[in-house]
Amino acid sequence: MITLHDVIVLRARVADWKSQGKRVALVPTMGNLHSGHISLVKSARELADVVISTIFVNPMQFGEGEDFESYPRTLEEDQLKLEAAGNDLLFAPRVEVVYPNGQAQQTTVSVPGVSSILCGASRPGHFEGVTTVVTKLFNMVQPDIALFGEKDYQQLHIIRRMTEELSMPIDIIGCPTQREADGLAMSSRNGYLTAEERHIAPRLYQVLTRSAESVKSGVPLTEVEEQAVSALREAGFSPDYFEIRDANTLLEPVESTNALVLLVAAYLGKTRLIDNLCIDGVHNMTSQ
Repeated sequence: MITLHDVIVLRARVADWKSQGKRVALVPTMGNLHSGHISLVKSARELADVVISTIFVNPMQFGEGEDFESYPRTLEEDQLKLEAAGNDLLFAPRVEVVYPNGQAQQTTVSVPGVSSILCGASRPGHFEGVTTVVTKLFNMVQPDIALFGEKDYQQLHIIRRMTEELSMPIDIIGCPTQREADGLAMSSRNGYLTAEERHIAPRLYQVLTRSAESVKSGVPLTEVEEQAVSALREAGFSPDYFEIRDANTLLEPVESTNALVLLVAAYLGKTRLIDNLCIDGVHNMTSQ
């Protein structure tokens, strides 16, 4: 596996592959890789001739008081995992390569409306940081496809919309959330949990699954949301939000909604966890 840090060298390598008619897949990450990331690489391996992963802890998507400085950086271990998964090239740029003029002078990319709800309401500017860096990585790598995990459902929705509206010739592939044996969605931030918190954490997904069953059985959506928030508090979480939205728009469900997504963000101690669950075929559930 090749590891590069320079954009010019990266572009030359990609241009050579593309001149050979090879299809290029991109898997953007912030490193500290777990099995969820590796599943994206393996999926990319099936869909493309060349797989490029990126590792960049993006300062622009971290707010004041968030964990940018303490975010785990494990490049050597990540390289071994990527090589074992069949990754062809790792691009791991320094901050000054991505933001040569500094963040304050950086041209930004934003997707209005949907970036300011849910996680965007709790983390102002977060998604602008995400869409800006993803746009830059897309321009640097110039992939044919890019793969993202469905655990970050809102992020995936925003990136899909950005790619479509900016007419980027890239197919965005969403891949199913990878879970631990007890149901907890895999995340680099799970490593922040204490042993006691790790024991409690799977209840987040349990609340999601119970809530989905309540929706299917006809319980009004607002009542499901209220019950979920209460259940999370009783389990020891500090809920940020529990929302039921149109899975295709992330807006409030309307009569034409045909799929719902249950979205949750909650703190367990100092760790912020997110998860989601989709329900299809919901025409009769959204008018409750």
